[in-house]
Amino acid sequence: MAPVTPGHLEVQENVKNVIQDLFQVMAQVSNYDSAGRPSKEALANDLQTLDKSLLSVYRSAATLQQHGNGGDGTNGPGIPEPLIQYVENGRNPDIYTREFVELVRRLNQLARGKMHAFRDFRDVLAHEMDAAMPELREDVRRTVEATGGPGPGVAVIGTGIGAATGTQGAGQSGGV
Repeated sequence: MAPVTPGHLEVQENVKNVIQDLFQVMAQVSNYDSAGRPSKEALANDLQTLDKSLLSVYRSAATLQQHGNGGDGTNGPGIPEPLIQYVENGRNPDIYTREFVELVRRLNQLARGKMHAFRDFRDVLAHEMDAAMPELREDVRRTVEATGGPGPGVAVIGTGIGAATGTQGAGQSGGV
């Protein structure tokens, strides 16, 4: 939810005044007596008050939009444009939120899967490099540790990377 600032409170108060003025105009219109002079003047006064209230809302909202809502240079509250369009099309914003959360969850699962795939690839590559080029064993160990692999207390190189992480490399059997 967007933070409530003094500018927002001013606009909110001005909107409340407009609603009150509209109610007054509605009451005057429903009790209007075309022959009676007092009701005509009262209606004219209420319409002028409504006009002033609307002008006040317009000015305070324009000021709020010029200065942004939190001093961060953005116009208006931090509401995503697609959500505004969604609501303007008559749809429920809760549905938009639910769909957005589901999309984020799917993307997070995809990113997590990629992270695990790259981790497993790193471990298999390190194991194969150790087997093919034993002279690079120390460099491979440092690289694996620097990229979040098993720490120095875990024997990774030469004992099977899959055993250290609980996985087996692609196409490998249990005796690595």
